Amino acid sequence: MWYNTKATELLGIEYPILQGPFGGGLSSVELVATVSNAGGLGGYGAYTLSAQEIYELNKQIAAATNKPYNLNLWVSDTDAPGGTVTDEQYAQVSRIFKPYFDEAGIPLPEKPPPFASRFQNQLQVILDIRPRVFSFMFGTLPSDVLEQFRKVGTKTIGAATTLDEAIALEQTGVDMIIASGFEAGGHRPSFLTSAETSTTGTFVLVQLIKEKVKTPIIAAGGIANGRGVAAALTLGADAAQIGTAFLATDESNALPIHRQMLFSPEAKYTTLSRAFTGRLGRGITSRIARELTGKENQFLPFPLQTTFMSSLRIAALEQQKWDMVLFWGGQIAPVLKHRKAKQLMESLIEETGTYFR
Repeated sequence: MWYNTKATELLGIEYPILQGPFGGGLSSVELVATVSNAGGLGGYGAYTLSAQEIYELNKQIAAATNKPYNLNLWVSDTDAPGGTVTDEQYAQVSRIFKPYFDEAGIPLPEKPPPFASRFQNQLQVILDIRPRVFSFMFGTLPSDVLEQFRKVGTKTIGAATTLDEAIALEQTGVDMIIASGFEAGGHRPSFLTSAETSTTGTFVLVQLIKEKVKTPIIAAGGIANGRGVAAALTLGADAAQIGTAFLATDESNALPIHRQMLFSPEAKYTTLSRAFTGRLGRGITSRIARELTGKENQFLPFPLQTTFMSSLRIAALEQQKWDMVLFWGGQIAPVLKHRKAKQLMESLIEETGTYFR
């Protein structure tokens, strides 16, 4: 059967369909459990959570499903040297964004406080709680760390945006590799070269990796229905990871206006931008992203740009200035049909099966 792949065998799931693990508070226990209970692999993006919060979250998910699920972290959670920026950098970004803060009628924020990486503490709690699946982005993990996960029975998944990154991940000993195409919504998880130069499409990337890498592949980016899943499997992927389509469902923790935008005509237009977080990510095209194209080297590094923009985001949402808000979304959004995660899963399974009869 089409769903008997290396991915279903390794991950202990029924169907090779993974829900993208959204960071930034967009994941939900309900969505993870719905997908996992339907035979796929639910995923929760935990990179903004403290170690204790991850521990508590895991208990909530485990109470909602007895099926495998995926917890996700970012290996590199800051681009700021020493965790901070100079006064000159802050003054520069303030000049660029002042017109938008003025338009919203709010003052410019103070310089963001230094950011200290939490990854090692987060990683330790993941090792302690032993989820069935642990995925990570923005880098590789040492082979000895992956061996620790292997010993406790946790399958590991790394994300690649280029063939070179996939090869690097395989050399460390991950169990599976996500081929993350540039069509995907959210951040580009590049780590060997700049995200701007790592923009291969999903189906090309799957084929490139399949030629050179023996580790099972998960296709991600530009997939939202059974036709896309079938195409990914046909090209050599062992599973498909779906983000935007699940983000748009009622079970996700996206704001109602965010979900509404993903079903709106505006979803036809997406842009890769660093303006909102400091890292390159795809969302529905906003005025800020459009007007500040070419000024990326003047933004604050991640995650200090996120901190700097937080009050503007709150004000823009309150004032319904949607063109000043980043709504994450991939290029595939215009084909979305389902607002319930269970119905989406049922449709993905049924439609994929029709292409293999």
